[in-house]
Amino acid sequence: MIQLEGGVAAAPFAAMMAAFVAATVLLGIYGYRHTRDSQGFLLGREKTNSAVIALSYGATFLSASAIIGFGGQAAIHGMGLMWLCFLNLFLGLFVAFVVFGKRVRRMGRSLGASTFSELLGGIYGSRAIRAFAAAIILIMMPIYCAAVLKGGVNSIAVITGAGEYYNVILIVLAVLVGMYVAYGGIIAVMYNDALQAGIMLAGMAVILAVTYYTLGGVHAANSGLSDLWGTAISDPSLYTRSPGFNGWTSMAGFGTPEWLTLVTTFTLGVGIGALTQPQLVVRFMSARDDRTINKSLMIGSVFIFVIVGAAYTIGPLTNLYFFERYGETAINVQLGTDFIIPAFILDVFSGVRFGDVFVSLFLLALTCAAISTLSALMHTIGSAGGHDMLALWRGRGGLAGREGGSVRVNRACTAMAMVLVVVYCYLMPSDIIAKATSLFMGVTAATLLPMFAHGLYSKRPDRRAAMASAAAGAASYLFWALFVNAGSSVFLPVCRWITGRQVLFSGGIECVDALMVALPVSAAAMAALLLLSRARRAREASPEASPDPRGGR
Repeated sequence: MIQLEGGVAAAPFAAMMAAFVAATVLLGIYGYRHTRDSQGFLLGREKTNSAVIALSYGATFLSASAIIGFGGQAAIHGMGLMWLCFLNLFLGLFVAFVVFGKRVRRMGRSLGASTFSELLGGIYGSRAIRAFAAAIILIMMPIYCAAVLKGGVNSIAVITGAGEYYNVILIVLAVLVGMYVAYGGIIAVMYNDALQAGIMLAGMAVILAVTYYTLGGVHAANSGLSDLWGTAISDPSLYTRSPGFNGWTSMAGFGTPEWLTLVTTFTLGVGIGALTQPQLVVRFMSARDDRTINKSLMIGSVFIFVIVGAAYTIGPLTNLYFFERYGETAINVQLGTDFIIPAFILDVFSGVRFGDVFVSLFLLALTCAAISTLSALMHTIGSAGGHDMLALWRGRGGLAGREGGSVRVNRACTAMAMVLVVVYCYLMPSDIIAKATSLFMGVTAATLLPMFAHGLYSKRPDRRAAMASAAAGAASYLFWALFVNAGSSVFLPVCRWITGRQVLFSGGIECVDALMVALPVSAAAMAALLLLSRARRAREASPEASPDPRGGR
């Protein structure tokens, strides 16, 4: 195992961070001054425009997990992960904006909803559905938050060579985000997201260009990566592959364990899950009109294409770089997938003129990626506790409207959630960023996607069908994630505690992500209840069902 030495010149990084922190504080103050009530904290609708919404959506969507976690996974699984880039653009942007976004904005306005949970509760006229959606956010989202925070801290610790100050970095980053989210509300969050998105865009464009330049150009780099697989096969010590892996530039064999992991867990799990992310749905609700959403779609497409495409391209190419420099593939150079990209960045710029400036820029981009998503998640958690759950506890209707908690209560809930996230960071194992992201997105899709789609487009949303769908999706997802899927059962070892085995079944089925089972079950439960409801209404409307005044039927 080759350990790369860390460390970046303090002066350029300190200068960039000082300017970034100053801008963050100023935008936080701007948000604070324009957050006069709960509506301003939750939506800030009058202070948003298409560019801010687009960049905030993109920066929230693509966190450090996309660059660090999935970039590292791309180094392991190859460019087959580029299919996730396609789904990020098609589902995460086009479908999300065109199919869901406009209807979300209109229905949110008509119902007076300020949060995702409040929107669902208002659509179905159900306190239970609002409580269920808020509970999903409060229980599962902190795990995702911790993974994002962990990714940002790992990057800073590795690239700066300040691993001994890991705890200090973690606390400082958490306090910075917690302060401007709690006091600035959604306005501070979205404006900071826009700033951070610009930094991310510049950083990823630079590193992609330098990567190809270092490896001799696009053609030479891609050809070298293809040829590397032949070398790795002849020397198995270079790469311990999963069954079905065919190289970093080829798709895995259909139906093999590698294909199942790549397609079901990473590609579909995250691609589909993007449609039901509460922190993203709120961006649509904050838009002034449909035209704003249309403009945001165009801007967001460019941003996400550059960020995701660069990350999923750089990841596999790290294998060629490390092999040419050290005679080892990426996983053998650094201990853990979550450290591959930070180690590569530090090493590739070590021989470049003004390399410390570029490393500092990229490190700032990674920090922005972590902070932008983390701030949006923290705002969503604080809103679920301080607005949704408080409204339900007080018993003030609890469906839709402005009956939630005050700005002070929302801020307090945000602060308490941040403390919980920091605790989770210490409890979570290594190499968890991509898996935790997939887990959260999978849970929300399995439990909420059929309910969400039905509620937006049905003229008569069926409350019982929605609850049946959510319950079936949650139960099937948790069972599969805890007892069948090997990837999720590793860091949630309930099956091992009960049975002494990592999973109940083997033979390839352990590589199938829980979403592939839970989402069809959830959709089937909704379809079954809708058919039963339709049959019941048909019987009630039938003349034969009416009593005959003469005593017959």
